[in-house]
Amino acid sequence: MPPAVTLIHSEQLSDAAEYAYAAIAPAGARMVFLAGACPLEEDGTVAGEGNYAEQAAKCIHNMKIALHEAGASLQDVISTRVLVASTKQADLVTAWQVVRDAFGVKSMPPSTLMGETVLGYDNQLVEVEAIAALRS
Repeated sequence: MPPAVTLIHSEQLSDAAEYAYAAIAPAGARMVFLAGACPLEEDGTVAGEGNYAEQAAKCIHNMKIALHEAGASLQDVISTRVLVASTKQADLVTAWQVVRDAFGVKSMPPSTLMGETVLGYDNQLVEVEAIAALRS
């Protein structure tokens, strides 16, 4: 079954953004709201201490598990928010590239990339929030 989400890529807005500018879920779609995916191992330790790319990859790995348990996949994600504990744009870009590559440039839903002062766990550098839509 094709995904419920329709991504909108604008031809009137810059193509420098590596995500869709909007997304549509059909009427009656079931929405799946995920908690922020953290770079936690099963034992609760933070993966990839000091490594933005490794933490972003672990966030995506954990997000895929949560999506699967909700009956969804990355292609059902309608929006994301990527939170990065850093004041350096290069660190944000490092985390972003991992998230973007997980979805694929043409399949990246609307997203917001944000620098934060601190995240919830000791040594946590990245967190990825998502909302998905499923056909009823």
